Amino acid sequence: MTEIGENIWIFEGAAVPFFTLPYTTRMTVVRLSDDELWIHSPIALTDELIRQIDQLGTVKYLISPNHLHHLFIQAWQQHYQGALTFGTKGVQQKRPDICFDGVFTPLFNAPWSEHIAQRLFTGSPAMEECVFFHKTSETLIVTDLIENFAPDSFTPLKRFVAGMAGILAPDGKMPLDWRLSFMFSKAEAKRHLQNILHWHPKKIVMAHGEIINSQAELFLKRSFNWLNID
Repeated sequence: MTEIGENIWIFEGAAVPFFTLPYTTRMTVVRLSDDELWIHSPIALTDELIRQIDQLGTVKYLISPNHLHHLFIQAWQQHYQGALTFGTKGVQQKRPDICFDGVFTPLFNAPWSEHIAQRLFTGSPAMEECVFFHKTSETLIVTDLIENFAPDSFTPLKRFVAGMAGILAPDGKMPLDWRLSFMFSKAEAKRHLQNILHWHPKKIVMAHGEIINSQAELFLKRSFNWLNID
């Protein structure tokens, strides 16, 4: 558990295999009013993790931000039965066995909006992702919108594959296959990015790879140079 700002923590999870690459996992936890906890992209639940989480507050919201981040939701639901679960339309279609309390849409009225802003990044037929901004710490929270793996986390062959996909630090991006799916909707993606830039994030936490602790806006513009942002 690492505190990265006022009322915000990250937790590192074990790697999971994805297209033969070892994807490290990371969960972000925000403490809202009345010690309620907002859990973004839950990692594998362990006894030690339960102990740490319970020291922070009461789990209120479980967030599945895209259709790839769902593996551990049910275990959290079973342990924290009072928690409410929210996710994108894609993850709810993929996992009909999981009970969701709400679906992210462009007009979603979030009960945590006082503390966390959000935007549904649409335009791709491959995947939608809901991205978040913790206002107090000025932290942008994403999952696969940006992947920024340390090169030494891969073997030479897998490092080559990851480099071709554009997901190696310090120049991490959206994975190549997802980027290509915006071929006919770059204008929509650019509008989303411009709105994210208007939050003026100071940090970027992603589920996979190295965190950005400085010059976050510059990193975002470089990461999304495929959109030809001015």
